[in-house]
Amino acid sequence: MDEQVSAAESAYRTLRDAILEGEHRPGEMLGEAGLAASLGVSRTPVRAALGRLQDEGWITIYPKRGALVRGLAAERIAEHADARLVLETTAAARVHPDRRDAHASALERSVREQEEAFRAGDLRSFIDLTLRFHRGFVEAGGSEVLLELYDRLADRHRFLLFAAGERLLGRCEEIIAEHRALVEHLRSGDAESFASVLRGHIAEGGPFGAEELSVRGPLAAAREALR
Repeated sequence: MDEQVSAAESAYRTLRDAILEGEHRPGEMLGEAGLAASLGVSRTPVRAALGRLQDEGWITIYPKRGALVRGLAAERIAEHADARLVLETTAAARVHPDRRDAHASALERSVREQEEAFRAGDLRSFIDLTLRFHRGFVEAGGSEVLLELYDRLADRHRFLLFAAGERLLGRCEEIIAEHRALVEHLRSGDAESFASVLRGHIAEGGPFGAEELSVRGPLAAAREALR
């Protein structure tokens, strides 16, 4: 039983990461048999993993047909941006004045690591670093509740960053400058400027506009094919 639970958990994590990181793109149909073969497990843990992913909204299961990978609709993307803005700005404003410099120094080190990832063209490393960077503002606020709420957004944030893909590397200088500005506003305790920079940063960083069609377009077409 324990081995089966472990296999189901492993299958879930592998499939979730593949969806979040764009290996399985929105509109793609996944079959139990193919997934089981690629993962080297039976269909039972794959079925359990797909059930969890459907509960989380990442796929829709069609009996005897497969599981359709879903994206994020425009309204969900906008809601995610709003939630991040509220949580990060609220947390940053809560940082104790005596702790601002220490937190800012730690975040500056992260920015330097991000620059190194950019120079190496290492998108995956940059995404991991930027996720930890933004979480750092919420951690600095010292609220377990805010951090718990923020962590619930982590999978969507990762999905959107990978959906933006090479566009992130193309905005290297702008992103680094915005991250530095956020750190300096945290250090100085300028909550209003922090919120202003973060608002523009989030808006520029998401896969909006024409790119958002790559999130929804294939899904709509696939649904039509299933009718």
